[in-house]
Amino acid sequence: MSHIEFKNTNKIVTISAAVFALILLLLYMQGSFVGKVSPGSSPLPGDSNAQISTAVVEKKQVDDILAWPGTVKSRTVANIAPKMTARIIEIKVHAGDKVKKGDVIARLDERDVKAQENAALAALAGANAQANRAQADEQRTRSLYSKEAATRENFDAVVARAKEAQAGANQASSAVTEIRSHLADTLLVAPFDGVIVKRLKEPGDMGLPGVPVVTLQIPEELRLEAGVPSTCAGRYSIGMNVNVRIDTLDLTTSAQIDEISPEVDPQTRTQLIKIALPAIEGLQPGYFGWLEQACGQHEALLIPAGAVQHIGQLEVVKVLSEGRQQMRHIRTGKAFDDQIEVISGLHTGETVLTDPQQAQ
Repeated sequence: MSHIEFKNTNKIVTISAAVFALILLLLYMQGSFVGKVSPGSSPLPGDSNAQISTAVVEKKQVDDILAWPGTVKSRTVANIAPKMTARIIEIKVHAGDKVKKGDVIARLDERDVKAQENAALAALAGANAQANRAQADEQRTRSLYSKEAATRENFDAVVARAKEAQAGANQASSAVTEIRSHLADTLLVAPFDGVIVKRLKEPGDMGLPGVPVVTLQIPEELRLEAGVPSTCAGRYSIGMNVNVRIDTLDLTTSAQIDEISPEVDPQTRTQLIKIALPAIEGLQPGYFGWLEQACGQHEALLIPAGAVQHIGQLEVVKVLSEGRQQMRHIRTGKAFDDQIEVISGLHTGETVLTDPQQAQ
């Protein structure tokens, strides 16, 4: 036999041996050399159940805990807007700035109002001069009338002119006061201590009545505002304690419902529920949150959460059946305090080990 033929023979023998070994391994994994175990359950060695903690699988009514998305907002929010039409000359704040009550936020063009004030002051001066002359005529005529040097008709006419002139002066004074109030309106000031959260206009823009220039709010008084379907909103009441989850802070806390909107949004069929939040470090307006609460119930199979073992991605429990311990593959759902819902793999009345480490 040639050297090449010998090498080919050895190669074939090696491949045949590897294939044979693989077949044996597959047969072993399928249980060909050991007693077969029914799918889902595996008996464990030993039959002594002394001092083993167990629990019976039971069916109970549990709450359906749902979560409604919401946004953290300030209780006190003010949109600072002009009361008059005028061009914005200056805006002294930016988003994030803190302001005190009375601080100037923006300044409007006051030239038109100043011109109106000057005209009103001139009109007031003329009205006061006319009123003073009329008053002097009244006093002189009154003196002549007392000496019977003037007729009653002249006296009455002078008194009427004096009253009319004084009324004109009063009206001119009121016009000046009103215009000066408009002059004060050219300064937009903070109504309370707070933080600027939005700057909506820029210098040079036209300021219009009711159109906000900035938005101001108090960051300490925060609420979570969440839209809840009307089918569940009826379960809530003002003063009720609910659970709030803030994912950004990895925090769940109890809070109290502060306000419930009586109106149902016709598009989303939800009612707005506002929850007063406690003081939480790091919490800011605009954060995303969840209102967690029960809305309905359903029947669930429950076992102690400690009875479940995790083997890789599998969930298993140890079941006592006919005096023997068996391993059972299960699928779980939501947790309820120290218990967990079993979706499949167990039946009502079965007994499970609450401490799997106790297996014999």
